[in-house]
Amino acid sequence: MTIQEIRAFNRFYTNLIGALDYSRQLHAPYTLTESRVLYELAHSPRTDAADLRGELCLDSGYLSRLLAKFEKDGLIERAPSEKDTRRRRITLTARGRETADLLNERSREAVGSLLSTVPPEDRSRLTDAMRDIREILSDASRRPPRREDVLLREPGPGDLGWVVQRNAALYASEYGFNTDYEGLVARIVADFAEDHDPHLERVWIAELDGRPVGCVMCVRDEAPGAARLRLLLVEPDARGLGIGDQLVGACVEFARGVGYREMVLWTNDVLSAARRIYQRHGFVLVDEKPHRSFGTDLNGQDWRLDLHGMG
Repeated sequence: MTIQEIRAFNRFYTNLIGALDYSRQLHAPYTLTESRVLYELAHSPRTDAADLRGELCLDSGYLSRLLAKFEKDGLIERAPSEKDTRRRRITLTARGRETADLLNERSREAVGSLLSTVPPEDRSRLTDAMRDIREILSDASRRPPRREDVLLREPGPGDLGWVVQRNAALYASEYGFNTDYEGLVARIVADFAEDHDPHLERVWIAELDGRPVGCVMCVRDEAPGAARLRLLLVEPDARGLGIGDQLVGACVEFARGVGYREMVLWTNDVLSAARRIYQRHGFVLVDEKPHRSFGTDLNGQDWRLDLHGMG
């Protein structure tokens, strides 16, 4: 009976989202698989063919043909990996990112349209049921999470609120910060939400197993030509997977790509793990001084990265 119910649900859901009806497919002129590959490339700062093959369980020959098509269409560029020349690094071109953004927007609109038919009082029950399905099936084939399981994406509805809540809760529990810090984070996030340039400023959410586990923000600094890295956070149970490195790497790569001259950040010396990440990415300590903030005595530090030099 269980098998029949699962198959019935699969048939129902594929019909509901139009997966079998090409005339309704939101990803045209690309196939569902091609759209998924573009999505992965758009949300991962560094991806090669082996990463994609493992993440999506694709046949290597099929993936190779698919990537060749993307390259011919001007959607991707391929180059030797910086870490292993035997591997090929794949990045989206400007046209490829525009295509991926368009497909992603179509999907968001389709889901929004679907949700509009669900009474508000039933929406939390629906999302809870979906989460239960995902968690149960994930647990059934559970393996330790890997770095390649982490997805970097743009924030969706509720994610900016999560950034405020998790910063406040984690810094209170780990460093004893009071609500002054929550107020600071809330103002930073509110300023971004209300007035930011999407071409020059961005937030990344790190997602693992369908839940947010980290974040970082790149915003314009007061100094001309400078970007500021803010609000780097990784959940305790997701540490050790290199998520902080991925977030900072995405932030630096974005800032360099849009033409910033340098990237700056302010932190405190008690955040030793974060400081090691900044150092690995070439940031240099330029100033520090003691201060009392957030209900505790701290040593504040200013760090800087030359985006067009060696650091």
